[in-house]
Amino acid sequence: MDSIGEFHEVEKDGKLFQVYHHPILQTQSPINSSPGEAASNNQPHQLFFLCPNIRWQDVYYNSEFNIVPLEISPECKQGENEVLPLFFCNNKEFDVNGGCEVCRGSRFGTDYYFCVHCDQIYHKECVKSPLKIKHPYHPEHPLQLYYHVHYGRVDVIECLCCARGVSYLVYHCTICQIFMHPICAMKSVPFVIEKPKRHDHPLTSFPRPACLTCDVCGLVRKLHPTYVCLRCNFVAHNDCLSSPRVIKISRHQHRISYVPCLPSGEWSCGVCRQSVDGNYGAYTCAQCGNYAVHPRCALRKDVCDGEELEGVEEDDITQDLEPFVMISDGVILHFLHDHPLRLEVNILYDENKLCQACVMPIFEEKFYSCMDCDFILHESCTNAPRRMQHALHPHILTLKAVSRYPNGLYNCDACARDCDGFIYECPKLECDYGVDVRCSSLSEPFDFKGHEHPLFLALDPRENPICQVCESICASQLNCIKCNFIVCIKCATLPYKAKYKHDKHLLEILWGDEVCEKDWCELCERNLGDTGTKIFYWCNDCCTTLHIECLFGDDPYVKPRQ
Repeated sequence: MDSIGEFHEVEKDGKLFQVYHHPILQTQSPINSSPGEAASNNQPHQLFFLCPNIRWQDVYYNSEFNIVPLEISPECKQGENEVLPLFFCNNKEFDVNGGCEVCRGSRFGTDYYFCVHCDQIYHKECVKSPLKIKHPYHPEHPLQLYYHVHYGRVDVIECLCCARGVSYLVYHCTICQIFMHPICAMKSVPFVIEKPKRHDHPLTSFPRPACLTCDVCGLVRKLHPTYVCLRCNFVAHNDCLSSPRVIKISRHQHRISYVPCLPSGEWSCGVCRQSVDGNYGAYTCAQCGNYAVHPRCALRKDVCDGEELEGVEEDDITQDLEPFVMISDGVILHFLHDHPLRLEVNILYDENKLCQACVMPIFEEKFYSCMDCDFILHESCTNAPRRMQHALHPHILTLKAVSRYPNGLYNCDACARDCDGFIYECPKLECDYGVDVRCSSLSEPFDFKGHEHPLFLALDPRENPICQVCESICASQLNCIKCNFIVCIKCATLPYKAKYKHDKHLLEILWGDEVCEKDWCELCERNLGDTGTKIFYWCNDCCTTLHIECLFGDDPYVKPRQ
């Protein structure tokens, strides 16, 4: 059934809207009919809808992009085409805990169908999605219904309307590479916004793609929906108009607020570290007079959760309980261990003594040792706060012990290594984000001994750049704003010193051109030049050279028992 959904002009309360009309006329609700009923001779045919779960399962196992119509005719019998009863319900309020099972990333909306067969809910729009839709925000080409399988981060691809991440059931233009949630693609579009959030006058929809600079974000985004004010030559993207006024970002200790322009002078963005044009909008800090951020940088998914904080009381994480209680002089009780810990000074290196937080050996540092078992912690790891704001995630993270997880391992989202020590995890289930204790200490500017300039988290993670040390694609990376140097978090957080059991000295890490001066690895006996190594550990006194993998193994932050 090759039907196309279209929009028509409708006047509501004296205002013009473009309202979506489903291509198939529906005369009664599915709840009033059973799947096998035939339509009356006096009434138009009743159209039944196939459970989306059946369709996208077929697509998932056969082809990434291949959707068949989700409508079926009333003549189809249950069992022949898997006609499943879907019951319509309206929650009347935003369902924050809901979530459509077929479009996944769009956890918003109020109108759902419930399938009694698979015990799942689906947006009304997702159930009734036609194969194609002509949308006012993208009049050049019709949008095709696709099933998009994402691998990795959900928010890599964003909806053109709401800027949320899209996955699974989506509308997609293969020519312009734009995406829309079905629920967004069917919302009414106003011709005029009477009281916009970012302007004093009504704004009119500008349907044609144009190279117009948005006065809110200062960018030219040709394919994004745009509204204009002809009275004062004001231009704004649709998503920029709805952006929050006060937000909290992961890169700054204070809340920042939107301003339409900046005072004269030179400004640098606190996220991407590039210059900020003061003639356009920006976010600034009222407590720090020289801090500004581009609007699009401030609202990046890895920097901000997009919540409006104007009038909302601020959560002071410094008021949390300390990570330990002092029992007596040099004796503490840590909240992640049941026994008292005593402060000690390490004299002899023992390769079996590993910090339970960072899973690194104990040497050249004070540490706390359990008085009843073999549990030990670096003094610095003992002071790790119970909650923290990490630069790579917009939400407050909570300190937890991986040993309390069922499988006993956790994959760090910053360095992509497995660890079984302590991690900082986001308490929001939908995030599923966590970093190990080593990566939690990451801050800007970052002093990387393998590069002469300070490094920053300035690149958008969606760019997937190549690390110049390990030559692999970076999930999270640091870069130099003075040159093109990029290093992944995995390489940047390697310990600067390490211990090798057959060398009485500490080994130091070396990068770059110094590798060419060395010969072969002590363990694998391979020539460094043949393996293309750019980073290794070296003892200057004994001329001992070791690959990282040879020294630490494949999982340096996992205890040997694992």
